[in-house]
Amino acid sequence: MPVKRGDGYRNLLGGGAGGVRGRSVSPALAFAVAALGIGLFSVMDAVMKSLVLGIGVYNALLWRQMASVGLGAVAWKLGRSGRPSGRALKLHLARGLVTAAMALLFFWGLARVPMAQAISLTYISPILALLLAAVTLGERVGRRVVVASILALGGVGIVMIGHGREGAAGAASLTGVAAVLGSALLYAVNLVIARVQAQAARPGEIAFFQALVVTATLALAAPWLAVVPDAATWPRLLLAAGLATASLWLLGWAYAHGDTGFLATTEYSSFVYAAGLGYLVFGERVSAFTACGAGVIVVACLYAARRRDIAQTSMEAAA
Repeated sequence: MPVKRGDGYRNLLGGGAGGVRGRSVSPALAFAVAALGIGLFSVMDAVMKSLVLGIGVYNALLWRQMASVGLGAVAWKLGRSGRPSGRALKLHLARGLVTAAMALLFFWGLARVPMAQAISLTYISPILALLLAAVTLGERVGRRVVVASILALGGVGIVMIGHGREGAAGAASLTGVAAVLGSALLYAVNLVIARVQAQAARPGEIAFFQALVVTATLALAAPWLAVVPDAATWPRLLLAAGLATASLWLLGWAYAHGDTGFLATTEYSSFVYAAGLGYLVFGERVSAFTACGAGVIVVACLYAARRRDIAQTSMEAAA
């Protein structure tokens, strides 16, 4: 999951290196790297959707996460993060548990609704994260955030109206929509944790321990649910793991070298990626309601961001 989508992964994901900013680089380069990171996340979503349709959401996530643990270990080693502190371990555990539930809901729902529709619904996470941060971290919620929240809910309503007009297919996938919305709520919780986590650990450490905790959580049900994939499935599993890890590193680099407010808008390019991949890979068409609803939600997020750095509650993904 966008991500996939909204990081806070701002500088949550990104500026994470203990709050240390990298040397100055061209804003255009940082923007391009962030956009590439979002693109890789979107391709990963498409690969995961095909895997969920083929081997089910549990096995798709379990085996992809196992591959991610190995890649994450390499990232941790290269990042020279050192041993995590006790506080960081608690944050890794909390975020990993939330991410496991979030990912299960998102990919289960993604297999039942068009990619563009699913991604558009997840765009409410940044605003939900701002509201949750006000409750849990004591941050002030201004008038802009309240107005933006109402606008975002209106955007969700537009998407849902379009979903209802799809007839039987829409009714059959209603549980998928509910799962994606539930995932969006957990993603907001994920982002609030990430805001604290980014001050306690570096990106490589975060990537490794998130993969480790999610894998360990999923493995609890392995005796009853795990099925070893056939040889033809493994290339896609490894591709999904590689795409997720590469995306996290690209986003981390970009947000460590660029302003979060400037880079945050790359998050919304995921709708374009999702629409294109959904059509090319799965034959999904984007309805006018979905496009309009996504537009309203994006405008709401950008409106709130004019006063508060929504990037800090929007991007990690979560993968």
